[in-house]
Amino acid sequence: MIEVPMYPLRFEPIYQYRVWGGRALADLLKAPLPGDGPIGEAWLLSDRDDHPSKVADGPLQGATIRQLLEQSPHPLLGKLAGRFRRFPVLLKLLDAYDKLSVQVHPSNERKALIPPGESGKTEAWVVLEAGRSSRVYAGLKPGTTRDVLERALASRAVADLLASFTPKVGDAVFVRAGTVHSLSGLVVFEVQENSDVTFRLYDWDRVDPKTRKPRPLQVEQAMACIDFEQVAIGPVVPEVEATAPGRRERIFHCEHFSVWRHTGRAPFRVGAADAPRVLVCTLGEGELEHGGTRYPLGRGDVVLLPAAVGACTYQPLTSVNLLEVALPE
Repeated sequence: MIEVPMYPLRFEPIYQYRVWGGRALADLLKAPLPGDGPIGEAWLLSDRDDHPSKVADGPLQGATIRQLLEQSPHPLLGKLAGRFRRFPVLLKLLDAYDKLSVQVHPSNERKALIPPGESGKTEAWVVLEAGRSSRVYAGLKPGTTRDVLERALASRAVADLLASFTPKVGDAVFVRAGTVHSLSGLVVFEVQENSDVTFRLYDWDRVDPKTRKPRPLQVEQAMACIDFEQVAIGPVVPEVEATAPGRRERIFHCEHFSVWRHTGRAPFRVGAADAPRVLVCTLGEGELEHGGTRYPLGRGDVVLLPAAVGACTYQPLTSVNLLEVALPE
């Protein structure tokens, strides 16, 4: 890959079969879903060895995010260059048509539970589609101890101990590592640490139709990383930073990532000087203006703004909902 000037980089989704998935992502993303089976996840920006995201168009078409990171660290990351071995966040869409397993991810402090090269996994969701039967399970009910949870596992009554609520479109939910969680009957955008470490505590007595067997559980590891002080989690309260020309609100801010949500029809600024940002459009159509060129960015599109691009203007063509993700500094 030769050195070329950076520009807004669009990536194609990487679809993942999941037993709990559906086909709803076909309505959100332009790339057709493979086959006719359940697709639970679309990895929107992934720097994983087994599933690397590739640039979809332009002079850098076909380059992976890892290649960009290794060959052009300063144009890509700016002041963050040299800090990351790999791109530190993983972005997804999840179609939880059926229930996800009841699961937990380790924190970075649980080093004995994290395979080499991996990290802990704090994550956050933005609800894109939901109905009356949708459910977010996040946290344990008060008074749930390890002994109580172990008895519930033995009697298959784990659901009785899970704090939950019925979500609505737009809800933002922050799930710190160590939190027991699940989803059912909804579609969410997910931002997380770049980790694939998940421990299943309970899988609703489900059989995978592909293998005709229950999926494996990791009860001992899950128990070891659960934060039993983590009680019920509900939607976060966004911090409104601007109401004109469009509404800008910060919905997540932690040591691993920050996320803003832009809504409206008027042009607004996105990106930052000397730092990368990722843009995910979840509603509407519009264009990014950079260097005298307009780049389409509409529903289902994911664009990385390299640090060399800096801030630029987004011009909505309809009413839009645009998420902007920043890396830890």
